[in-house]
Amino acid sequence: MASMTTSSDAPLALIIGVTGQDGAYLARHLLSEGRRVLGTSRDRETARLDNLKCLGLVESVPIVSMAPNDFRSVFRVVNEARPFEIYNLSGQTSVGLSFEQPLECFESISTATLNILECLRMIDFPCRFFNAGSSECFGDCSSPASESTSFAPTSPYGIAKSTAFWQAAHYRSAYGIWVCTGILGNHESPFRGKRFVIRKIIDSVKSIAAGRQQQLVLGNLDVCRDWGWAPDYVRVMSMMLEASGPCDYVIGSGMSHRLRDFVDIIFNLANLSAEDHIVCSPNLHRPSDIRQTLLDPSKAYGALGWSTDYSLEFIAKKLWNNEFI
Repeated sequence: MASMTTSSDAPLALIIGVTGQDGAYLARHLLSEGRRVLGTSRDRETARLDNLKCLGLVESVPIVSMAPNDFRSVFRVVNEARPFEIYNLSGQTSVGLSFEQPLECFESISTATLNILECLRMIDFPCRFFNAGSSECFGDCSSPASESTSFAPTSPYGIAKSTAFWQAAHYRSAYGIWVCTGILGNHESPFRGKRFVIRKIIDSVKSIAAGRQQQLVLGNLDVCRDWGWAPDYVRVMSMMLEASGPCDYVIGSGMSHRLRDFVDIIFNLANLSAEDHIVCSPNLHRPSDIRQTLLDPSKAYGALGWSTDYSLEFIAKKLWNNEFI
């Protein structure tokens, strides 16, 4: 294992999945607040550091190898590091992929969360744990979903996230573990992988504008989601662990937009008409899909003072211009 020693007395934050979108932005945020950051990747030697490099963080964030679905691996890292905070941002993140790889999805999310909770119970040292939840837990929302809304997931990903949520809630009540779950709405940045529809739209429209591509094939354009800006969402993760007590929060903008709205904005930025290039294919429909996501983040606003003011147009322009703010 790489050395974890440092001359600083600043609190240590362990970010599991530091090389991903949220992990990289969270590392930058915590470092700006004077924290020490230790990151994990399944294999430190082969970890993709593109996101950390883009943010200029490679030299500031040591990385150790850890397999979240292997209890011994998690125990070894957590026991040696003894962090003040743990952020679990690893695991499968694609709803579509979860239909193809449901077992891997469950192990990487719910088994990994259970391993971390068990480590905190067994080692018994002061530590606060952030568990990344998902609005996919709610399923279809006919009215804005809050912390008291029942879960009704419609995908293996949503089921795994729901399981992890209840695991965290159980360990908090049964063993006094300081753990909270952020039930996060969709949040985007240029770090999103190519498997995600937002990245697919951006890349395809740029190719169409350059004459390299003629059509953009998508599934259901009428699904509605609550989209946010990723750098803004990692800020509330830290705020949740700075609160006086552990509590779960729904995190979103409170606004829902059709995928069609986002597509139109991107085509307009390219001075193109979406109607001339969009093809809708039922082959891209999932076995089951959420038609509408509506979120009520008023608890986070009232208790934490967190809110997000970024519009869909703002997010689209930042993605189009590849801006990593």
